[in-house]
Amino acid sequence: MRGVLMVAEKPSLATSLAHILSNGHSTSRKAINGACSVHEWQGTFRGESVFYKMTSVCGHVMSLDFISKYNNWDRVDPVELFTCPAEKKEATPKLRMTQLLSQEARGCDFLVLWLDCDKEGENICFEVINAVEGFLRRSVTVPDVVWRAHFSAITDKDIKEAMANLGKPNENEARSVDARQELDLRIGCAFTRFQTRFFQGKYGDLDASLISYGPCQTPTLGFCVQRHDEIQTFKPEPYWVLQVVVKTAEGREVSLEWDRVRCFEREIAQMFLVQLKEFKETVCSKVSVKEKAKQRPQALNTVELMRVASSGLGMGPHHAMQIAERLYTQGYISYPRTETTHYPENFDLIGTLRQQQNSSEWGSEVKELLSSGINKPRKGTDVGDHPPITPMRAASQSELDGDAWRLYDYITRHFIATLSKDCTYLSTTATFQIGNETFTCTGKTLLDPGYTVVMHWQALGKNETVPNFAEGLTYEIQDVRLGECQTSPPDHLTESELITLMEKHGIGTDASIPVHINNICVRNYVTLGSGRRLIPTTLGTVLVHGYQKIDPDLVLPTMRTAVEEQLNLIAAGRADFNAVLHHTTEIFKLKFQYFVKNIEGMDNLFEVSFSPIAATGKAHSRCGKCRRYMKYIQTKPSRLHCAHCDETLNLPQNGNIRIYKELRCPLDDFELLSWSAGSKGRSYPFCPYCFNNAPFRDMKKGNGCNQCTHPSCPQGMYSLGVSSCVECESGIMVLDPSSAPKWKLGCNKCDVIIHVFEEAHKVTVEEGICECGAQHVKVEYREDRSRLPKEATEATGCIFCSSFFVPLVEKHRAVQRPMSNRAPRGRGGGRGRGKAKARPPKDKMAQLAAYFV
Repeated sequence: MRGVLMVAEKPSLATSLAHILSNGHSTSRKAINGACSVHEWQGTFRGESVFYKMTSVCGHVMSLDFISKYNNWDRVDPVELFTCPAEKKEATPKLRMTQLLSQEARGCDFLVLWLDCDKEGENICFEVINAVEGFLRRSVTVPDVVWRAHFSAITDKDIKEAMANLGKPNENEARSVDARQELDLRIGCAFTRFQTRFFQGKYGDLDASLISYGPCQTPTLGFCVQRHDEIQTFKPEPYWVLQVVVKTAEGREVSLEWDRVRCFEREIAQMFLVQLKEFKETVCSKVSVKEKAKQRPQALNTVELMRVASSGLGMGPHHAMQIAERLYTQGYISYPRTETTHYPENFDLIGTLRQQQNSSEWGSEVKELLSSGINKPRKGTDVGDHPPITPMRAASQSELDGDAWRLYDYITRHFIATLSKDCTYLSTTATFQIGNETFTCTGKTLLDPGYTVVMHWQALGKNETVPNFAEGLTYEIQDVRLGECQTSPPDHLTESELITLMEKHGIGTDASIPVHINNICVRNYVTLGSGRRLIPTTLGTVLVHGYQKIDPDLVLPTMRTAVEEQLNLIAAGRADFNAVLHHTTEIFKLKFQYFVKNIEGMDNLFEVSFSPIAATGKAHSRCGKCRRYMKYIQTKPSRLHCAHCDETLNLPQNGNIRIYKELRCPLDDFELLSWSAGSKGRSYPFCPYCFNNAPFRDMKKGNGCNQCTHPSCPQGMYSLGVSSCVECESGIMVLDPSSAPKWKLGCNKCDVIIHVFEEAHKVTVEEGICECGAQHVKVEYREDRSRLPKEATEATGCIFCSSFFVPLVEKHRAVQRPMSNRAPRGRGGGRGRGKAKARPPKDKMAQLAAYFV
């Protein structure tokens, strides 16, 4: 029997698809990576009986990166990144996605791709094809082997229709994504590395672990700073308004609006006031009544959904799209990434609407709409990607959590509103003449609420009606006064306004717009104020002003708009991939070189806004070179700076740094420090100099003493290592003396922690080796705090095998596999074969000789 491998974009989507396509008769098993599942059933494909396997990826299988030698920030000139080789690497190695796909492809004859139907989805299609190439029974180049499903909603009808009308993946669209990835990688990394190294080495209070540049991110920030600059440079100007109040026949006081609106000259405004003071009455010269309509909304697309989520629901666009994707994979709404605002001619509007008629929220409105007949939706734009966002099945508030329900509620109400009548009302304007000046009063009278019955927040206000003025009648003037006002600056951009600007200028796609806005927030370029307004930080403002000073093109949206147009031509098959890539890369390379030569222009702005690194921080630990105290700079990224040696040392981030027992590193004489993520997190001692300059060839930069291969250092893994890790392949469990009195062992490669011997006075690693391969450990307690049997104050044994240690070890981390299935635990080599590795000889010179020879 032939086999068909089907691949979805997410595990939850694979589950839904398998249930629909198998009519609920599939069996499931866990895939080799534990994160995905494989659903299996028998059916027919292209007229023959087949065995189906449905699994998934978790987003992109591969990611683009430079080859390893170019990932060293210290040794690579950033300008080389514009031309150096790049390669596709597995996006998340821990998921073993390529291994999963190749393993499940064995024995299969066909590949059916159920990736999201956008450009990113097309790109992932070809990543999956490359992963299974050579493992399917037939080559992927054979015309009838690889198929692509196109769908917009997770419903029985849509999915089965997609299965019956399979197409082919679009290589041009996939290549346009490849081009975008490569351009963003080369341009972003070159500028980011140069800026970060240049400014973090000079200023201590930047409070940013990365000073990044992005071809889309930076113009996005530019919009926010441009509005901020308008606010800062705004000069308020006084103006005067004539305010007239008249009394109606019913005794109601009504304010009239001046036709001139306002006057900026006080003397002239005073002259108008004097003239009006002479009149005690006014005649209504004209009453005009017009029927007007508030148009029902167009069908909903992604950008409008993000705008409303931010301005109306108080959700950030990034968060809103995460919720929308979850609602889509659960089958509640159609595909949430679309630019189209026009329903296809064959879209089942009645059927979709009928699903909502039993809702307790809007069921009565839907029933009335179905009985009276739906209105033809307004004509929108058909981009040709996906239908607009619509509800695909009914839901209640009890089914969905808070934000998910609020978003579903809006999407459903918006859909119902597109099929409802327009809101109609009478607009009444009464005109009054007082001397030579004209005043008006305007109001609205509701005729038919139309769509505002479901979108109630857009309904007419109760105070918008106008009194019954009649032409030719005289009305008493109650009051005439001159009001003094001031022009006010614009507000900071809201997320909603920023999304509009990004869409207008072609910055990002409907999928990437929320990512760019989220990036400028998390990178400390803007902060989120009340009303979800984006307020630039000092760093964000200085960066944009610096780009404007050196090369405005780097921050203006025009450059990215031009690039997006070229990428769209690749997607349409009208431009050559390599030509676009080469041309754009060369332009930005020249701009980068010019930027580097003129960096002083930006640096002058940084000098005004930030403090030199030597003037920040507080005295902390001693430098191993000059023996003076170095300063600890806590703002991100935390660093140590020696003013005398003019050297800055990076530190481990996101934890507590403190001096470690005033011990010194035997290699460089720097005082040791300890890093801790808290009592329940990882911790280890480290030498700040070794952390930045790996002392041995087999060590990488950024390691602590628990990974140091120095043969005799009492803080290194040779002295404090106990066993190979209980979970990962290559890690060693190392005792952390800095954790006392809540002693723990931590893996020097992964996050595994074993808590041991709480409140012990002293814990040391001994010479002896247990049969299981672990080093013996000696524990000592004070007499009044002993937790050992018979109140013994000390004991030596294996933390895994010694019965008297078992109650003192956190069992869920210390449980081992049966001896027959377990490799010996040697301190030096992880899970080795044969006998555990013996400890190095005690003689220090012999140790060093053995190590280096």
